[in-house]
Order: sequence, then structure tokens, then C-alpha cells
Amino acid sequence: MKTFTDNAGRTWTIAINVDAIKRVRGLLDVDLLEIVEGKLIERLIRDPVLLCDVVYVVCKPEADTRNVSDEDFGRAMAGDAIEHATKALLEELVGFSPSPRDRANLQRVLETTWRVMDRARDVIETRLENVNVEKVVDQALANAGTSSGAAPASSESIPAPSPSPS
Repeated sequence: MKTFTDNAGRTWTIAINVDAIKRVRGLLDVDLLEIVEGKLIERLIRDPVLLCDVVYVVCKPEADTRNVSDEDFGRAMAGDAIEHATKALLEELVGFSPSPRDRANLQRVLETTWRVMDRARDVIETRLENVNVEKVVDQALANAGTSSGAAPASSESIPAPSPSPS
């Protein structure tokens, strides 16, 4: 079992078992066993709202005991809490797999996913560090002024409407 802490300071336990998988299927129509195909990992990582819904449903017995509604749970999920919940959920899903070979393969997929995401973040950080934002804005403004039709016409160059016949 993995744990994470939400932004309200509550620690939650993620336990993936048959009961949790059935609960997620029933309440969200999401099959956590699709992790084997690899698409579910990407879907959960790209959609933090779906991820938080899945985590809430996995933790629902604990949330019910604490009288924490779906909305209360969602309000306490942002930033680092989502990242920690993501890791806890995906690591638990890997550990659920009954086959040692499948667990090993899923663990490799998960580790590769984390590495690729870290490299993508590194590339973005490097690009941002090497960009002179003021220069880019100045260049965009200069290009906008020289592009035909890009700048609005002055009121002097717009002909006055002709009077309508009475």
C-alpha cells in the first residue's frame, strides 16, 4: 500500500485490490486493468481530473469513514498532491498484477514514462532559460505592424458612411 498527503494535510492510503478495481469500474466506468496496454497510464497522467476521480474512488471507504465528499477531496487536490497521488496509484497498479513477469514489464514501462517526462521537462526548462522573452515579444509586435491587414486602420483612413436617402 502506498500513501500520499493532500493539500488539506490528510494522508490517504492507496490499496489496489479486486474490490478497488470493481469499485472504479462501477462508479467511473474505468478499467484499471487496462494499465497492461499502456494507454491508461498516459490517460491518467494527462488528465488530472480523471486521476483524482480514480484516486477518490479507490480511497472511498477511507473517505466515507472520514466524511470527506468527492468535492472536499477534489478541493484538496492540486500541485504536488496530484503528483504524489499519481505515483502512488500507478505503483500500486503495477504491484497488483498477479504475474511477476507482468509486474516487471509494467515497472519498466512506468520507469520509462517517468524518465521521458523528466527529459521533456528538462528540454522545456532549457528552452525557457535560453529564450529572451522581451526580444520575442518585440519581434512579434514588429512583425504584426508590418504584416498586411494585421494592424487596425486609423479612423482617418476609414471613409465616412454616406448619408442614406430620406
